[in-house]
Amino acid sequence: MINAFILQNGRLNQVNIDTRRDLENVAPVWVDLTDPNDDERAWVKSIYGVTLPGEDEVKDIEASARYYEAENGDLHLRTDFLLEEDDGPSRVITVAFILARNMLFSVHTDDLPVFRLVRMRARSRPGSIADYKDVLLDLYATDAEYSADALEGIYQSLEEVSRSVLQKELPDQDAAAALNAMAQEEDLNGRIRRNMMDTRRAVSFLMRGRLLNSDQFEEAGQILRDIESLNGHTAFLFDKINFLMDATVGFININQNKIIKIFSVASVAFLPPTLIASIYGMNFKILPELSWNWGYPFSLVLMIISAVTPFWYFRKRGWLK
Repeated sequence: MINAFILQNGRLNQVNIDTRRDLENVAPVWVDLTDPNDDERAWVKSIYGVTLPGEDEVKDIEASARYYEAENGDLHLRTDFLLEEDDGPSRVITVAFILARNMLFSVHTDDLPVFRLVRMRARSRPGSIADYKDVLLDLYATDAEYSADALEGIYQSLEEVSRSVLQKELPDQDAAAALNAMAQEEDLNGRIRRNMMDTRRAVSFLMRGRLLNSDQFEEAGQILRDIESLNGHTAFLFDKINFLMDATVGFININQNKIIKIFSVASVAFLPPTLIASIYGMNFKILPELSWNWGYPFSLVLMIISAVTPFWYFRKRGWLK
């Protein structure tokens, strides 16, 4: 699918592209391709002379080759964007950017929320975008905002987990659910941190390449400052998740120790009756049951007393609480 965007009265307007003729009749500032087919790739190559990278080329690329200038002068960038899904774990989608012919070309496999936000805001804020480089910077700025929103979601989720973990008692089922929730939030937090690192590298590359004017350079610096503040939040969240995990594992150990304590107390309490029964089972002639009719009842009473006495002593010392 091809989405072409043109500047009209300082606004970024979308033009529907269904055929090759539709693409030839517009002068876009941004051409966004979502999972393009072979025909759409051929249209872009024949009209603009830009060869779009394939899906494998976008993903399988060395870190050192994520930003480079082609022989024809086209500037290529590879940037990761965060994608949160309601029915599954978050993902990182790699987007290929090509700066050529005073236009921005973007290629990606999924429709990203950052791109939708940029399109929506550009229509409602006239004058915010003047050229294709403004579009790229706006995408990076919106990506930082989207990551900040995702971090706020992690804060809220961890607050709920904290109320569950830091209660008076934590059953094993609640502990397992808390660990599962913390693992998911830790995974999302790690993806956000990776995403911010990649965005910072891309913005730094643009600043070092002297491709931006003074206003764009200032905007890029603000994006880097926003990313730096987000890195502090991700570090704090890592520490909070580790604390909650340690607390949850501690409660699980306490619950397990309670079970082990029950078995330990029971084994100690039933040791004296076992000893008495063993002695009475030796069948020596001097044992009272051979000449005393109350011998066996006496031994049973003695075993009961020897079993109750340790429980009474343990309860008095508070070991059964």
